[in-house]
Amino acid sequence: MLVLITYDVNTEDAAGRRRLRQIAKQCVNYGQRVQNSVFECLLDTAQCRSLQNKLCKLMDPERDSLRFYYLGKKYESKIEHFGCKQTYLPEDPMIL
Repeated sequence: MLVLITYDVNTEDAAGRRRLRQIAKQCVNYGQRVQNSVFECLLDTAQCRSLQNKLCKLMDPERDSLRFYYLGKKYESKIEHFGCKQTYLPEDPMIL
């Protein structure tokens, strides 16, 4: 299923900036960054729960927010892209 993950981390102090880097690093391990704090991740249920647990342990629930949007398996019809950044298909191979 395609999961859209967004986060907002309070970066007023060094601890917040560290949390931001750690959360972004975990998201990069599971998906593709589509905007600064937005990732599209193609995950199965176990991977999704694992990532959710990791991110919840990293965040400060008093200062940060984390959102998961579950777009499902038929996500192609739920996404429209406009603008200059080139889109990608999560199921296609990526060349690094």
